[in-house]
This record gives sequence, structure tokens and C-alpha cells, in this order.
Amino acid sequence: MPVNASRSTLLVVGCVLLAVLALAGNRLAKTGTASAPDVAAELGAPNDAAGASEIGASAPGATAATTASKLVVHVVGAVRRPGLYDLREGQRVADAVTRAGGATRKADLAAINLAAPLVDGTQVLVPSRLTGAGGGGAPVAGSAAGVASAGAPAGAKVSLSTATVEQLDALPGVGPVTAQKIVDYRTENGPFASVDDLDAVPGIGPTRIENLRDLVTP
Repeated sequence: MPVNASRSTLLVVGCVLLAVLALAGNRLAKTGTASAPDVAAELGAPNDAAGASEIGASAPGATAATTASKLVVHVVGAVRRPGLYDLREGQRVADAVTRAGGATRKADLAAINLAAPLVDGTQVLVPSRLTGAGGGGAPVAGSAAGVASAGAPAGAKVSLSTATVEQLDALPGVGPVTAQKIVDYRTENGPFASVDDLDAVPGIGPTRIENLRDLVTP
């Protein structure tokens, strides 16, 4: 009897151990399954952060490209508002003339290429169309007709202190660029005191002053 009791006890203990092991195995399996998505999520998080950082890093580059596409040109000559203007890369000479208020009635637009692309730091010069007293052709150098075509009465002298760019441009030997320099000089230094003050304007020398002396007045 003692031997039989010992065997029965061993069988009972063995069954209990098997049940405990089976229960523990099920719990371990469930724990491993539940933790797998968490691990995958943790592994995926750095990739998302890296993607966000790449998107953020591209923003300054886009801003720099926008800034680099801007350009500045100097529009002078027969336009309503000569000066410096900001434009965009790819725009044309016609766009620069429009930004400067458009061409004046005396502008010779056929003498420039309005379709030419703009380049940063360049000057756009719109030339004037000069007419003689008879309505056609260029005026004779030194004649009163050239002065009259700029809007002054025939025989009248052009005032260096009040004349417009167009009036100065019509003087013999004075182009639109030099006319603008005369206007810029009097804006910075005040009215001309004498015709000889023209010597201080860049591009005007003694010879040109003598040619203009009988046609202009301070």
C-alpha cells in the first residue's frame, strides 16, 4: 500500500506540473504577440522623424531659389519714371519699360528689342525719336528746330534748371543718358548758376558746353 500511494501521489503531482506549464506557455505566447506591434511602432518612429526633418530642410532651399530669381535693372531714357526697378528672372525689356511708367510719346521703341530677356544689373535705355521743324528727319545740329521739338518755343533757350529729360535730350550732342545726368545733378546740387556748371556733369566737356552755350540758359 505505501508503494501504491507514492505512485498515485507522483501521478497527481505530474499532472499538476503539466497544467501549470501549459498555462504559463499560453501567457508567454500572448505577451509576445502583443509586444510585436509596439516594437514595430518604435522602429518606424525614427523613419517618420527623418522624413519630417528632410521636408523641413528643403524649405530654406526653396526660399533661397525664390530670392535668387529676383533681379534689378536701371530704366532710363524716354520713359515716364526712370529709375531702378525690381523684376523677376525671365521677364523682358517690355516688362521693364512698363514698370517705369511706359514709354513717352517721343520714345523710339523700334530702336530697341522689347523681347530681349533682362539681366541683373543692366541698364535699359529707351531712345527718343527726334523730329525736325518740317515734321520728319533729324534736326540739324545747333539749329533752333531741335530745341523747339522738345516743347520749347522756337528760338527760346532751354533752361538747365527746369527742362525735362525730353527737352534736354533734344539738344544737339545730348542723348537720353546725358540728359538724365543733368537732371540728376541739379536734383543733388540745386539749380544751375551758369552754363559753365555743366562741366561738373559727367560726360560733358568744354567743347560740348560751347556748342550748347547759345541754346541753353541756367
